[in-house]
Amino acid sequence: MKKRPDFTDNVGMILIHNGTVRNWSRKDHSHVTLLESTVDEHVLEQLRQEYKQKPGIYEILIEAHSGRFLPGDDLLFIIVAGDLREHIKPVLSELLDRVKAEAIRKNEVTAT
Repeated sequence: MKKRPDFTDNVGMILIHNGTVRNWSRKDHSHVTLLESTVDEHVLEQLRQEYKQKPGIYEILIEAHSGRFLPGDDLLFIIVAGDLREHIKPVLSELLDRVKAEAIRKNEVTAT
């Protein structure tokens, strides 16, 4: 992205989200031994395109992984680049919440 000729004309900030597998469950803090994740790539791309149209946004890149993962493994990367933090921060926050709610399904395997 930084190698594009119009990058410096349009970007003053890049925010990056790197979501990883926790070793505890959000719902009850039980110990998570494995996480199964399924990504709907079509929904992911729809969301990326929608948020890329927001004012001040230059580019959005999303990489979400499907499969079986252990605590500490990377699951989701979202990169939002744009002109001003006032534009970029709310886009990353809103987009992250929607990606997790609409495009990713997870199943935590907990210790018994």
